[in-house]
Amino acid sequence: MREPKLTTFTFILIVSLIAGLAGLSCGGAGGYPPEVESVLSAAGENRGELERFIRHYEQEGDSLKLKAALYLVANIEGHSYVTYYLHDSAGTEVDFNVLDYPDYKSLTAAADSIEDIRGEMDYEKKETFEDIHAITADFLIGQTDLAFRAWRERPWAGFLSFDQFCQYVLPYRGSNEPLENWREEFWTKYQDLPSRMNDPSDPVEAARLINEDIRSWFGFDPRYYYHPTDQGLAEMLESGLGRCEDMTNVTIYAMRANGLAVTSDYTPYWADAGNNHAWNAILTPDGKVVPFMGAEADPGSYDLSHGAAKIYRKTYSQQPGNLVFQERKQDSIPRWLKGKSYLDVTSDYMATANVTVPLAGPVPDSIDIAYICVFNSGEWKPIDWARITDNTAATFEDIGTGIAYLPALYENEEIAPAGPPFIISDDGDKHELLADPASTCTAELVSTTARTQQASSEGIKTTLLKPGVVYELFYWDNGWESLGKITATNKPISFESVPIGALYWLVADGSDREERIFTLQQQEQMWW
Repeated sequence: MREPKLTTFTFILIVSLIAGLAGLSCGGAGGYPPEVESVLSAAGENRGELERFIRHYEQEGDSLKLKAALYLVANIEGHSYVTYYLHDSAGTEVDFNVLDYPDYKSLTAAADSIEDIRGEMDYEKKETFEDIHAITADFLIGQTDLAFRAWRERPWAGFLSFDQFCQYVLPYRGSNEPLENWREEFWTKYQDLPSRMNDPSDPVEAARLINEDIRSWFGFDPRYYYHPTDQGLAEMLESGLGRCEDMTNVTIYAMRANGLAVTSDYTPYWADAGNNHAWNAILTPDGKVVPFMGAEADPGSYDLSHGAAKIYRKTYSQQPGNLVFQERKQDSIPRWLKGKSYLDVTSDYMATANVTVPLAGPVPDSIDIAYICVFNSGEWKPIDWARITDNTAATFEDIGTGIAYLPALYENEEIAPAGPPFIISDDGDKHELLADPASTCTAELVSTTARTQQASSEGIKTTLLKPGVVYELFYWDNGWESLGKITATNKPISFESVPIGALYWLVADGSDREERIFTLQQQEQMWW
């Protein structure tokens, strides 16, 4: 995989910051580049802290540290510590501590018991502590000085350009965790690392050794799916456990503290399974960005466990190509696409295609943005966006192949289908899935998800369905249409009068809706 190119915004920002240095003496209106002045104006009562941070490096006389300070301030908006709370169907907060339960099974059983009494539970934001209003000059100075120390002193960091340093080493946070001084902790912990290396100039070897150590005291625990507030370092050191977001963050801390250019890549929704995922990536001297999983798998020995339609990289700098910055007719957009600081790196991971999708029916005049969705945990979820052209179509760029998609609009805070689902084959061709009620077949089904299928010794298909469980078959026709229910036995179940050419979904009564969609090819289930 290649290193992402320097974005136009980042280039212009750095050039403008450098150009503005000549006019910087004691700050004040008109004394800073416009990107910085805009942030200072928005900082309100905290403006003094941000100005003190900048003035510190004006007085110190280190021009690179001053540029770094301006970069941090110019891009600080949107970064914050966010807490969440669990509430019941009435909106009342539920006191629920994941560590009160010995394992994930007992935790989910307890959650189910609470929902039986209080209705469906969900998480919502509780408080947001925005860096622009809360961060201090002392914290920023400490973080910046330690980042430069690592860049200038660690033998494997010398290849990093200033821009690479700003993107991958300088940022003081990983996601939406509480702000803590983590650099000193990990600088001291790995002070002797160069002496233990075969090649002290090799960042991948350094990352591997640090990751080996992290694995010895921190690991994954599914109970933390019920702990959506990102942990800070102190909490992670105490618990030694977390979800993938925590694993990537603690790895970012340990490695950036030692001058390793490490970030976090993620997919908001798997394309062939439920849930989502985040992992780490490290920049190497040859310009590649190599994925790995902090606290789990090292660079060069890590592969994604599921299919992804889109992969994004968390950045500290704002990315003006993101949807939230675009002029558009509708104010409301899907939640995660409101982010300002992420970069599309899909093509660094997989074969991709550009696909023009005709949109069904007249598009409302109030809408000029379309979305492309993947099927995840029983719902179509938006993974990318495109501008609608001529009120009839949208072209989506760099989307993963071998995946089923649904085009959609976003109306009244809901995803609304805007055409039939389709599959992008491995060669980039688009195949629409259109149900034909006039042409039907009998579908003999053996599973609700992708599993290895074996024939019995009699040459008859074996079923992976559970006897006694009721299964309902759906096909897609601008929505899921039921083809009835059948109680499974120890043989495959057969549904008659199934429209051919469609997308199908076989769901067990009372399930968690994690069953996968499929097509039928010569009466065999093909999974997506």
